[in-house]
Amino acid sequence: MSGSSPTTPSGYRALPGSGRTAVVTGASSGIGAATTRRLAAEGFDVVVGARRTDRLAALAESIGARALHLDVTDPGSVSAFAGALDRVDVLVNNAGGAFDTAAVADADLDSWARTYEVNVLGTVRLTKALLPALRASGAGDVLFVGSTAGLISYEGGASYTAAKHGVHTLAETLRLELCGEPVRVIEIAPGMVRTEEFSLNRTGDQARADAVYRGVREPLVAEDVADCIAWTLTRPHHVNVDLLVVRPRAQAAQHKVAREE
Repeated sequence: MSGSSPTTPSGYRALPGSGRTAVVTGASSGIGAATTRRLAAEGFDVVVGARRTDRLAALAESIGARALHLDVTDPGSVSAFAGALDRVDVLVNNAGGAFDTAAVADADLDSWARTYEVNVLGTVRLTKALLPALRASGAGDVLFVGSTAGLISYEGGASYTAAKHGVHTLAETLRLELCGEPVRVIEIAPGMVRTEEFSLNRTGDQARADAVYRGVREPLVAEDVADCIAWTLTRPHHVNVDLLVVRPRAQAAQHKVAREE
């Protein structure tokens, strides 16, 4: 997926992201890391933020990005991160995660609090901090990496689905509040995506994590989602992709997945 690029005075076509600075959170692995690589390839100047600065630094060095420590759950970290940025044209709110599969009757409130802090409050915290710069850019983009879990609920997923419903509502509300301003609000809602850490963090067990994808022919991978993110961000700026739902062909709905024996 790619859009048209402006022609430079020399006659060469510039890359779609040329001259624009993109911030990607949760960039040390998975969708965040894949998005960082893809946006750099599209010509964006990329600033990556995450807690694991060792992995972040290696990624940044490999593609010419800038790495900054960022913990979206820490107001001081968010303030320092925002203060280190001279310009922001794009914010990819990717930091998040799921941390349990408990039924509501067995809810671990500490897990619920952690899930909300990372997915919802951390996203609000950083969006609020960078919104002045996004407005000042004259053509800003706020992109939320949501989930199909933010559109429909399922058993054993209450803490995560509730948080992602919050992200979905956040995106809708912000779009209403910014109507008429030069800032787009985009939401990408992936279904089943196989990454190295998501299901492992959620289940705490590698065998259970592997079982999530067992028998599924070609679940989405991080690069598929990064492709969608890059496509939405490189449309002409009057085009706002409000919500893009993307699933593997094998998944028709949260509860309907084709599995091969």
